[in-house]
Amino acid sequence: MNRRLPWAVGFLSAGMIAFQLSLMQILSICQWSHFAYMVISVAMLGLGTSGTVLFFLKKKLLGRTELYVPALMILTSVSMVTILFFSGRVFGGFDSYLVFYEKRHYADLLLTYFVLFIPFFLGASALGLLYIRYASGIGKLYFADLTGSGLAGLLMLFLFWHFSPERLPVIIACFPLLAGILAIPAKGGRVIAGLGLIAGSLLLAGTMYPVKLPLSQYKSLSRTLLLPGARIMEKVNSPYGHLTRVQAKSLRYAPGLSLTYSGSVPVQEVLFNNGDWLGPVVAFDTSATDHFLDHATYALPFITGDPGSVFIAGAAAGLYADHAWVHGVQEIIAAQTNKAAVELLYRNSVIPEPSVHFVGIHPRTFLLSGSRYDLIILPETGSFGGSAGIHALEEQFLFTTQAFSQMWDCLTPDGMISATVWMDFPSRNSLKLLATLVQIAESKAPGSPAEHIMAVRSWATVTFVLKKSRITSREITKLMEFSRREQFDPLLYPGMGPSAGDHYNSLQDDSFFVAIERIMSPSVERKAFFKEYDFNIRPATDSKPYFSQFLKLNRLSKMRDVFGDASVPFLETGYLIVLVTFLQITAAALLFILLPLFLIKKPGRKKASPLVYFAAIGVGYMFVEMVFIRQYTVYFGDPLYAASAVLSAMLFFSGAGAFVSRKVVFENRRFGILMLFITGLLVILAAGLTPLLNSTAGFPLWLKLLLSFVITGPLSFLMGMMFPSGIRALSLQKKDDLIPWAWGVNGAFSVISTVLATILAVEFGFSIVMLVGAVAYFTAGQAVRFRLFSIFVS
Repeated sequence: MNRRLPWAVGFLSAGMIAFQLSLMQILSICQWSHFAYMVISVAMLGLGTSGTVLFFLKKKLLGRTELYVPALMILTSVSMVTILFFSGRVFGGFDSYLVFYEKRHYADLLLTYFVLFIPFFLGASALGLLYIRYASGIGKLYFADLTGSGLAGLLMLFLFWHFSPERLPVIIACFPLLAGILAIPAKGGRVIAGLGLIAGSLLLAGTMYPVKLPLSQYKSLSRTLLLPGARIMEKVNSPYGHLTRVQAKSLRYAPGLSLTYSGSVPVQEVLFNNGDWLGPVVAFDTSATDHFLDHATYALPFITGDPGSVFIAGAAAGLYADHAWVHGVQEIIAAQTNKAAVELLYRNSVIPEPSVHFVGIHPRTFLLSGSRYDLIILPETGSFGGSAGIHALEEQFLFTTQAFSQMWDCLTPDGMISATVWMDFPSRNSLKLLATLVQIAESKAPGSPAEHIMAVRSWATVTFVLKKSRITSREITKLMEFSRREQFDPLLYPGMGPSAGDHYNSLQDDSFFVAIERIMSPSVERKAFFKEYDFNIRPATDSKPYFSQFLKLNRLSKMRDVFGDASVPFLETGYLIVLVTFLQITAAALLFILLPLFLIKKPGRKKASPLVYFAAIGVGYMFVEMVFIRQYTVYFGDPLYAASAVLSAMLFFSGAGAFVSRKVVFENRRFGILMLFITGLLVILAAGLTPLLNSTAGFPLWLKLLLSFVITGPLSFLMGMMFPSGIRALSLQKKDDLIPWAWGVNGAFSVISTVLATILAVEFGFSIVMLVGAVAYFTAGQAVRFRLFSIFVS
């Protein structure tokens, strides 16, 4: 084996992983973040399809491996840059909102699948060809593969800070080009050198003439830029997303403002993250005595109470901190996960420190400090008229029952939690939030939940307040006076009559109030209502943190009857897109990977054994990876760093396991024991990972990193042995013709499992996903034990 080949494999794998991460960000900007699942699946589809192609062309390609491998690597680079030149068609040819409404957009989405598939197919073909050619020494190559992938995750943290999304693919395409150069043989490399020159020319063109990424017409940034005189003032690159600061003379933001308000709303610059609304950039006015939010439902906790300390969770760009400051609050802590947004705010606003302090950390992580607050304010959820379910698959760990329980424990004796939602029709956000508050009050507060919850409703928003102590008659009087003055309707307070909440802002019928009443009912009645209601309004949990996921699959037909086929997608677009992605990607995997392989006339056992083993380890690995990333998001207080830490640790330790697998796994009995050991670890983690992370969440960062490596490392080390050992076993048994098949089957089930894991998490929770991963590895172990797949020759 050429000594440069492992280096070439490492650079190629780094480029492919980095390109995946770059595409996720680009699609989040051009469309929506849930297309990250599509990118992962398309990458896995490329890997699996390459196995099928190699199965048929193996004899032809193996004869000139030294030429085909560098050619494929350089073509991977060429395809990455070429996609960027056609970004208008690839990323903007379809629109998420219209996929279910216009057939053209559905066809364009399929075209996007195919185009994005090409670089991953070419790169995976190069890797697969090397694995076949050097099957006996696969451990070293697989180690280089996984190590390169792991290091790419860390490298992207740097690149995201310093390069714009449209320039990143050009930088990333240099990696497969360098891999191809390293793999060029000493003789006969003229054609390859020519491909290298073409790739270099494209990279130069991409650097000199950067493209402009298309933006969905439904993005908040797109609509804002249509305002007269709107212009972009600043752009900031970061791993947290692409920030855009916009200025326009007509930009005013006053959500749910009372219709009686006759004052002025200041013109404000607005901040967007990946094209989505983040919030107005406020200028703290130290001389102000009144704030326009005093005339919105948001003011409820300040009307009924006089908080001296306020914690703002998900502080956006400072609007709620400014409101609290005007009310004379002397201790305001505003937590925002997006550190780049915090830095931008400090550059563009005069923050009245030390009274107001912004921190770039996940709010739940900051609350572990143990400080107590008179008021905790949550970010608004939903959007005016409803959000069309576009955020259905966003993990909202701030709105789980565990999050509210943690916030409750951080309140002073008379402290309050305030949360505001946009009214949506049919009602979903407001009902789910209320159900969560009722459950917390029921488990934490003395007496009835109704004694601790109050709410007011405007024409557009509802603000709920959960109070740690019982709501007093004085507070009820203030709520009523506030409602009359601003022409809001009281929605909830202790002792409220049945007809007191529909005076100024009348609704079409009383279904909303009936739903409110049933949620406030005792637990048995409330659970019966959850089951009857057409949308999922059960409280979210840390295991199922999808607060904005309301779709019930068993109610789809009823929704079509009530709202019509054309309207249903606009109610729950996000989850439906993932379901469609799952069906499409599964069909593609069956069509391009499994079907061609099964059409080959091979003995039944030879077909079944690699299918069972390589499919099982493909499913198991992807399921475990997904759960780790999600569970560590709150633990580290940062979703991006959690993903980078998990991916880098898993891939590096898996690579190390692959490297030593030749010495550790050399007979069936030992192989079976390892599989059972992996299964046992996964079962333990399914039951104990969440309690362990919760109990150690207050540890220092360095200690949490160490603990995460202790949890993730040994398991990943063992899982990394499985794939190269299986490939080596086929080689030892002189079954090299089955290696592409094994590569393809593993890729096919990895394709399916990336989206399937998400669907299972939404429906059943992360613990079940981990258990399914354990079952997958147990199945692989049983395949060894019962000789469905004779791993090693006796």
